[in-house]
Amino acid sequence: MPLWVPITLVAALFQTWRTALQQRLRGQLSLNAAAVVRYLYGVPFGLLILGAYWLIMGGSFESPSWYFILLCGAAGLAQIFGTNLLISSFSSRGFAVGTAYSKTEAVQASFIAVFLLGEHLEPLSWLGIAVSVFGVMYLSLAGRGMRAADILRATFQHAALCGMGAGFCFALTAIFVRKANFDLAGTDTILKALFSVVVTNTLQTLMQGGWLMLREPSQAKAVFRSWRSSAQVGALSAGGSCCWFVSFALAPVALVRSVGQVEIIFTLLFGRFFLSEKLKTRDVIGALLVVAGVVLVLAGSMV
Repeated sequence: MPLWVPITLVAALFQTWRTALQQRLRGQLSLNAAAVVRYLYGVPFGLLILGAYWLIMGGSFESPSWYFILLCGAAGLAQIFGTNLLISSFSSRGFAVGTAYSKTEAVQASFIAVFLLGEHLEPLSWLGIAVSVFGVMYLSLAGRGMRAADILRATFQHAALCGMGAGFCFALTAIFVRKANFDLAGTDTILKALFSVVVTNTLQTLMQGGWLMLREPSQAKAVFRSWRSSAQVGALSAGGSCCWFVSFALAPVALVRSVGQVEIIFTLLFGRFFLSEKLKTRDVIGALLVVAGVVLVLAGSMV
């Protein structure tokens, strides 16, 4: 099994766990404050992971260019918008379904990677993408009827727009991260990826933290008061980001994001047992259709 596959599975697990903890923080913090904790508290843990890897494995890389910094900043900004949109989508139909909408990220990342990075997908993979899209649309239309007017209303509901918007932002994040890894010269791909995590998280802390200080100074104080819960989010965020960045450095974006769709399985489990949400049968069916599409995408990559 290629190394990036288990790393991606761990990344999906960490991401789901972290998002569930962030959802709980929404009772204590505003939207922006709940989002900024993953970056602010993630930087120290990211430095620990980077330092531990360097001490054990060694390796080096050249001084980062301004283009590398720009790519990390663009990835960080796209992730900030994606995170805020994802958290916003939860308010309409809950944690599990809101995350399912964002899973169009794999579809969007595939198209963007084909045009911007020249990545190639087999016909079976494109079939998998179509199945995933159908699964997302099933989630959107469930219980809302099938007339044209109903379909239109369902497509533009709050959760659908926020979730798919989050997916687009996360797709851009993946593209920028992969390009940043290519730009940073060095012999150890994993070391470069871990360094990219620290740079990106630092820039995100400055960007969203500065916005929070300017617009919601009281919430900025609350972020530090909630350090016990926020530190857990930061640790999971750093671990997940390190895994994602390493996977993007080792494999094409389309494949990584497609395998990462297994996150929906973790999401259903967290939503049911951690957040005590009641899931309807049609929600589970739609989510599993998304996962079936992922399996086809991965199978197509092995043809």
